Amino acid sequence: MKKTIFAAVVIAAAAILAWSWWHKNEQDTSNLEPFTFALDWTPNTNHTGIYVALNKGWYKDQGIDLKILPYSDSTLPDVLVATGKADAGIGSTESTVSDAGVGSNVVSLASIVAHNTSVIAVRKDSGITTPAQLDGKTFGGFGAPYEKAVMKQVIQNAGGQGDFKVVTVNTSPLQALKSGAVDFVWVFSGWEGIQAKHEGLQLRTFKQTDYGMPDYSTPNIISAPTTIKTKPELLKKFMSATAKGYEYARKHADESARILIENTPPGTFTDQSLVYESQRYLSPRYQDPGLAWGVQKPSFWRLYPKFMLDKKTVLDASGKPVGSLDFDSLFTNKFLPRGRV
Repeated sequence: MKKTIFAAVVIAAAAILAWSWWHKNEQDTSNLEPFTFALDWTPNTNHTGIYVALNKGWYKDQGIDLKILPYSDSTLPDVLVATGKADAGIGSTESTVSDAGVGSNVVSLASIVAHNTSVIAVRKDSGITTPAQLDGKTFGGFGAPYEKAVMKQVIQNAGGQGDFKVVTVNTSPLQALKSGAVDFVWVFSGWEGIQAKHEGLQLRTFKQTDYGMPDYSTPNIISAPTTIKTKPELLKKFMSATAKGYEYARKHADESARILIENTPPGTFTDQSLVYESQRYLSPRYQDPGLAWGVQKPSFWRLYPKFMLDKKTVLDASGKPVGSLDFDSLFTNKFLPRGRV
């Protein structure tokens, strides 16, 4: 009986906290234009600029009522964007290229992080010191066709054969690696890399660009061709506020991390120190020094997509490899504030 009463009190307290958070963040939106934005995962430091701009009232200043759609693994953000259920969202170079293959087009409006910060990771106690030693090992991924092609190319460029097993993990890559279910995974340095350290898991990592892979920016902010055509001024206003948020986060890492924590539902971050450390890692990497946030390099939208095409990992709706794509249609810098391009 005591346990039941205690559980009821905990649930009630959580409900009050959640209600208080939403109530605190309510604004008068009667004269604002609605704008829906789809996340690609639970809130994290890739999203900080959005939450900073929202907290500072910069979307409201642009006449925008921003509604952030929570991530759902049943409906990916690029699907929501492509079908018009979200005006914009978080995407990646890989997903944008893959979407183009099946005719479900989205367009990248800005790079969130200027370069690819993902790495191949192994346990430090595995004895693996080069990707060439990954031959015969087991890779834990999410089942995307390009994953195997990237891993194989890195291994071959390191002097190996590129012959390894692939399994789709149902847990986080770190958990699979920690448990010994897999031998190597593909993770982001700015989140899982730091998370592993906080959990006492020592990693050895390999950057793909050190083994001949093309660099690219990821993640990105995406929208759909239809939205670009019908709501160009709204997108410009959205990107103006968003760019301001990320520029602020570049210069104020700790404050921006605090804003992210305080403006997401209670319990979002069980390890708040991870958020601060991740933000300190990412803030200077949102864009190269001396350049404005968001500007995308045309070469990044040619070389890596071409790799995906060459390796026959871009498939059409029938599952057949796509032979070519219009690379210039995959991205645009025109919605960034003037003077940035």
